Amino acid sequence: MSKPSSGLYLGLISGTSADGIDAALVRFQAGAEPTRCELVLGRTYAWNEALRERLVALGQGGDARSLEELGTLDIQVAEAFADAARALIDEAGVSAGDVRAIGSHGQTVRHRPAGARYDGQHPFTWQIGDGAVIAERSGIATVADFRRRDVAAGGHGAPLMPAFHAALLHSPDQDRAALNLGGIANFTLLPARGEVRGFDTGPANCLMDAWALRHLGQAFDADGAFAAQGQIDTALLARLLDEPWFAQPPPKSTGREQFQLAWVESRLRGGERPQDVQASLLELSAITIADALRAHQPATKRVLVCGGGVRNRALLDRLAAQLPGVVVESTAAFGLDPDFVEAMGFAWLARQTVAGLPGNLPSVTGARGLRVLGTVHPAA
Repeated sequence: MSKPSSGLYLGLISGTSADGIDAALVRFQAGAEPTRCELVLGRTYAWNEALRERLVALGQGGDARSLEELGTLDIQVAEAFADAARALIDEAGVSAGDVRAIGSHGQTVRHRPAGARYDGQHPFTWQIGDGAVIAERSGIATVADFRRRDVAAGGHGAPLMPAFHAALLHSPDQDRAALNLGGIANFTLLPARGEVRGFDTGPANCLMDAWALRHLGQAFDADGAFAAQGQIDTALLARLLDEPWFAQPPPKSTGREQFQLAWVESRLRGGERPQDVQASLLELSAITIADALRAHQPATKRVLVCGGGVRNRALLDRLAAQLPGVVVESTAAFGLDPDFVEAMGFAWLARQTVAGLPGNLPSVTGARGLRVLGTVHPAA
């Protein structure tokens, strides 16, 4: 075990929505804490559309057609991640040798932690995107497969950003929460004094994205405009909120396996207007996020939002309405580009792993203890 080294690290992530590969080149200063770090360059790279459609289908509970297909997808995802890394360092004007390590999240195709609806006795999480291929194609040491060790230690393997959020966004003067609005919403609770906690709250954008794709042919509902055309269907919203998962206590995590269009369709009665369903899905996200915060950190004064949902003004407005007296604002107010906070976090996780330091927080994931995460694939 050693102190994390200073220098450049690169983080890669494609989240639940699979709406692109986020890549962040981050410069860390010397010392163990990531409070002194700089986003040198952040970019989002588009997926090949056919590959994205297949990944979304798998993430929503679909089965691979064969082992051969799954193996091929593993390599295709890795190649796409490696291409993103190379494009980013080329644009930044640095060489592969300048980057100490890549931290790659990969693409989740199954997430079945303890308590998930499966056999319940063999928890696992699976992110594809072979780290060896990324290292070979990029020429940079690559850390991948971060979540499995935490799951093996009895945790959920998610969320993994709270340690990073705590170092950058904690205040000794007020209770805060960092909220990531990706496909799934997750909180990092940052009390002024006390233990950092974190957990998934349920859908943020994944259901709205899927509904917009079906009815608009668009990958997402830009600025919540489609939802704004509708009215909340209170009966539908009640059926959605009746989902038992929402009442489960932390630690908990989820994904598209749980919250997908089939889940929505099972609660429709027929004849609903598409825009009313969209408005109801947006309200579902706002209510479940607000309820989780009230239940687990009611004295919160400020919610700092990152992830793609920060661009959905309608969602942020409804969230603010659900949390009167709480400041709801983008992490940009604290100098953190909301589009790349997670990718920056995986750069930090790579730095932790290379130094032999833990990357999880047992108070968040429920693991039996601190663990060094990921598998290191040395540079070619």
